[in-house]
Amino acid sequence: MKVLGLGCGQPGGSAEILLTAALRAAGDAQLVRLTDLTGDDDLWWLWERLVECDGLIVSSPIMSRTIAARLKTVIDFLLGPNADAAIIEHLVEVRRGGVEPAVPFRVDERVLKPRVAGLIAVGGSLTPQWKTLALPLLHSTVFSMHMAVVDQIVLGGAGTPRSILLDDAALDRAGRLGANVASQLGVEFDDVTYLGEPGLCPMCHLDVITLDGVAVTCATCGSVGELAAGGAVRWTDLSTSVISMAEKRAHAREIQETAAAHARVGNDLAKRAAAFGTFERIVTPRG
Repeated sequence: MKVLGLGCGQPGGSAEILLTAALRAAGDAQLVRLTDLTGDDDLWWLWERLVECDGLIVSSPIMSRTIAARLKTVIDFLLGPNADAAIIEHLVEVRRGGVEPAVPFRVDERVLKPRVAGLIAVGGSLTPQWKTLALPLLHSTVFSMHMAVVDQIVLGGAGTPRSILLDDAALDRAGRLGANVASQLGVEFDDVTYLGEPGLCPMCHLDVITLDGVAVTCATCGSVGELAAGGAVRWTDLSTSVISMAEKRAHAREIQETAAAHARVGNDLAKRAAAFGTFERIVTPRG
């Protein structure tokens, strides 16, 4: 059982220090620094590491309330539909029936094996409003491949290089996260025990929500509920969460149905595109 650590900050910085503490506690582990990846070939090399691992621990510095740009690039390039467990499940079934799907995404069946994950975000601010979006966006690295998050932490007060080393409690907490991830390796998604702080949402275990009157939606994953007496949330539908396979499967069907509908009016779309054209004045750095 292998654990892969994804370091998204500077080598030797606070995010990597916390990741190192977690990986040392996890056992058989490797660390990949995103700063070492320089092109598309290196990103596909990372893909191989992702599909081979049994557990993933991602550690990112908090930049402008969110995650590092390097990690956003990885998410956009490698993950999403091409790594979506429900889409791959559907495409495998369709192709075994001898039919080509309307949207032929890349199919790598290795995505479908069970994996668990731990998430670490660290920033300089001591106040929570500067860290609000970090863990929700870190979930974008794991939900498409249907990894079960075992533990997640957001830490602050590390505003200068390596200063997290002054916080023994933070280092201990990162080590506990690594041990928690290792304890769930090989466990099927529905049987994984979440070992982090409970949070408000029962699916992603985070506290970021949107309100429409008394209607509640988890902004991280999409679980649905309503405000009850005393301000508590009563969760009414967890199948809408993007973490659930039910929602992933519904999304996969939607993508295929939309693509098929667009294919039926392909000629009209081509005519509209030709008539619309491109903007008349495009400027570039090279003139």
